[in-house]
Amino acid sequence: MGAVRKVASYLGLGGAEQYDEPYGEEQYEDDWIPASERAARRWQPDGEPARIIMVRPKKYDDALTVGRHFREGHSVVMDVGTMSTVEATRMVDFAAGLAYGCEGRIERIAEKVFLLTPANVEVSSV
Repeated sequence: MGAVRKVASYLGLGGAEQYDEPYGEEQYEDDWIPASERAARRWQPDGEPARIIMVRPKKYDDALTVGRHFREGHSVVMDVGTMSTVEATRMVDFAAGLAYGCEGRIERIAEKVFLLTPANVEVSSV
């Protein structure tokens, strides 16, 4: 065995043959549910009507309110018109990341007004 392999083996960086059990995802396959299906299960309990929440954040700290309502499965209309340009930009960036992370969507519906919709909501324009 070469010097590099001895050092790698000593540091625990050796080959995969040192493990007794194979590593794989098969043990997690039954637990894994796509985010869109989780959303549909969680966001439509008991046939409740869909809710649309209007939020007019005054400062970036109000992102918690937007996030809470969106994660609860509600569509959120976010009007950042009263915020400074810097904070409004941060808020929209946060909302875009939130929507992306939850497999939802964000759309600009008016100047400084955005609509965040969960994965199970379809928005169409006429």
